[in-house]
Amino acid sequence: MTSERHNILVGLVGIVAIMVIGSLPDGARADGSPGKNDKKLADAAEQSARAARAFDAIMQAPDKAIPRELLSRAKAVAVFPRVVKVALTFGGEGGRGVVSRHTGDDWSSPVFLRGGGASWGAQIGASSTDYFFLLMNDESVEGLMKDKFELGGEASVAAGPVGRNAGGGTDALMHAAVLSYSRTRGVFAGANLKGVVVRPEDDLNTAVYSHTARELLSASGPEESASEALQTFPDALRRYAHQ
Repeated sequence: MTSERHNILVGLVGIVAIMVIGSLPDGARADGSPGKNDKKLADAAEQSARAARAFDAIMQAPDKAIPRELLSRAKAVAVFPRVVKVALTFGGEGGRGVVSRHTGDDWSSPVFLRGGGASWGAQIGASSTDYFFLLMNDESVEGLMKDKFELGGEASVAAGPVGRNAGGGTDALMHAAVLSYSRTRGVFAGANLKGVVVRPEDDLNTAVYSHTARELLSASGPEESASEALQTFPDALRRYAHQ
């Protein structure tokens, strides 16, 4: 074999090898280096941790806390920490969140969501807000299984009562599918929850659980990942729901 042919053959083998290595599933590189799924798991764990920190912060303020009786009755709890909102007459907001189902006496591993929307009216400023949603019936949980779920449109949303003395039999509890709470850093006027659209973050859900939000949130859904790294948010719910 001539030197020129030998070099061509070596080059072709190298190209094929690169294509094969590039087609390996993320996280399955031959050299054992971290793959995309490892990064997704770290991202998911951080989302769970941020939601847990936000939930701890609101629950540790007695005059602003979500009543534990309502928390214990909720079918699911969703938290969107650090939702950034900017407005000058016309406003927009967006953020990532998690939701955990109430399963008997426990809470499921977090399912990952995205939220965003627009608002109009007398408003100016910017803020970073933690949003908390108690989903009070099965229909509101089923809404999160859709490709797009509008709060205040498809599901009635009411400002939830706060504090230790808030009664469990309030009109908000009796009639609203979703009870909402917020904790804001910064200054903002004229905030409006209507029109906020929630979507599953299924690229993350499938990377972590190999299932979509629809599958994970269904009543007969599959078992989720047992990764301890994801349990920070459901652990926070367990601290407050049954005390």
